[in-house]
Amino acid sequence: MSAVASTVSSTASTHALSPRLPAPALDIDAVAAHVPVLRRRLLAGQHLFRAGQPFRALYFVHAGFLRTSLVTSDGREQVTGFSMRGDLLGAESIGSATHVNDVVALDTCEIVELPYPAVLAACLAVPQLHGALMQALATELRRDRSWMLAIGTLSAERRVAGFLLDLAERYKALGFSASHFVLRMSRVDIGNFLALKHETVTRALSHLAATGLIEVDRREIRIRSTSQLEALACGCGDEARAA
Repeated sequence: MSAVASTVSSTASTHALSPRLPAPALDIDAVAAHVPVLRRRLLAGQHLFRAGQPFRALYFVHAGFLRTSLVTSDGREQVTGFSMRGDLLGAESIGSATHVNDVVALDTCEIVELPYPAVLAACLAVPQLHGALMQALATELRRDRSWMLAIGTLSAERRVAGFLLDLAERYKALGFSASHFVLRMSRVDIGNFLALKHETVTRALSHLAATGLIEVDRREIRIRSTSQLEALACGCGDEARAA
């Protein structure tokens, strides 16, 4: 592998390998003293908001898993991300009168709704809120950039490996197991997000299981060798063979 290709590969895979900060824990009572706060509960399949609806709030995920998507110019639905506890939703619509994408719950979710733009004034009175907002925004920007690079440069199997590692790091940052977790999203959603057919995602998971890197039981994933999965995601094995 050339030095340039190695650099691109390494950069594209860092989303799955770099440590993540713990998700910010908001003091809702402190925030509520300065801005109206609404707690919302969603069941699987319910939308938090849809593209075209008025943009009036930002949302922190307190519990659960959600899928973000948008409709492309040719009418296709494109999955753009998956959100879990500590993630911020709605920020991409700042500066627009309406939401630009759809967000739907993948399981039972608890959401903290923060009215916009009132929440910006509350940031001055509650520094912790400002820090949480900035951290969530920065995390989303880094994640989006990393996945754009990954999807443009990595093979199907390496994208799937990176996706599993990214989920593992996110669970770890929340205090859960990084080696044993459940995929809340379908193979179709994963494939849509990674620009792969869902059959390709299934084959990649099966091959990773056959090589002993993971165990798969429907949506249940056990990572048996994090180091080897990381080596695959970053292309280290390819470099070793090329050398």
